[in-house]
Amino acid sequence: MHLVTPLRDSGRDSVPYFTRVLAWFDTAERDLPWRRAGTSPWAILVSEMMLQQTPVVRVEPVWHAWMRRWPTPADLAAATGADAVRAWGKLGYPRRAMRLHACAQALVERFDGAVPRTVDELLSLPGVGDYTARAVACFAFGQDVPVVDINVRRVLARAVDGESDAAAPSAKRDLPAAEAVLATVPPGRRPRLSAALMELGALVCTARSPRCADCPISADCAWLGAGAPSGTVAPRKVQKYEGTDRQARGRLLDVLRGADGAVPRARLDLAWERDPAQRDRALDSLLVDGLIEQTTDGRFALAGEA
Repeated sequence: MHLVTPLRDSGRDSVPYFTRVLAWFDTAERDLPWRRAGTSPWAILVSEMMLQQTPVVRVEPVWHAWMRRWPTPADLAAATGADAVRAWGKLGYPRRAMRLHACAQALVERFDGAVPRTVDELLSLPGVGDYTARAVACFAFGQDVPVVDINVRRVLARAVDGESDAAAPSAKRDLPAAEAVLATVPPGRRPRLSAALMELGALVCTARSPRCADCPISADCAWLGAGAPSGTVAPRKVQKYEGTDRQARGRLLDVLRGADGAVPRARLDLAWERDPAQRDRALDSLLVDGLIEQTTDGRFALAGEA
């Protein structure tokens, strides 16, 4: 369990040390489009859905394209699920595109086309989990709620607990730990501190090569104070991609995204010849997930285009 000491005397100053993260963020914050003033809650929701397990550099151009095409939930709701999957491109995990489309429809049907403000209301939307609900409530509406991703968990694990890396996610552990840190700054600054902690983990307190010399709280970091021990948390397994069912699914979807309509099975067979059984498995899973459909004459198309 995280035990936060909000006030430490490091010899540098005698203010709550996480306030130095805010000062660092004022100069180090990346100019990301969804952080800019005037960005709509819908645009922030789309960014959060896209950023799940996907780096910023891949998300940014797709996010811009989506916002130009579908600047409001009503715009996306009026499109088809196939439109969403095609526009998703190669971001990966294309079910997120379908969930965003369903989310847009729910916003139109249940919230008059507006993104709701509270975590509970956001959680009622298709495809919106606890992290996304909290992120939108915090970053779009300035709600005083903790937001914890892998970067925040790693910063807290090192700075507060002296661990080498973040343990597996646990809402029971992570949310109270984040709340304790946020409580060290005034309420109006807490949403910005949540963003700052994420940025610190993404840019400085990284998993493999942390730049401790650039960290604004290095003098108070429990992990550095303990000598930066390694292996205090079991390493997470890195998911491979090459040769997986996920890669096979992507190849099949590439064919359908590039087609004007339904295509014969033979075209899909050519997209993944290395393992016919794996190809069949990938095709079946795309059908089960509702990403594609089969026509009465045995051809295949993106959902809504059969």
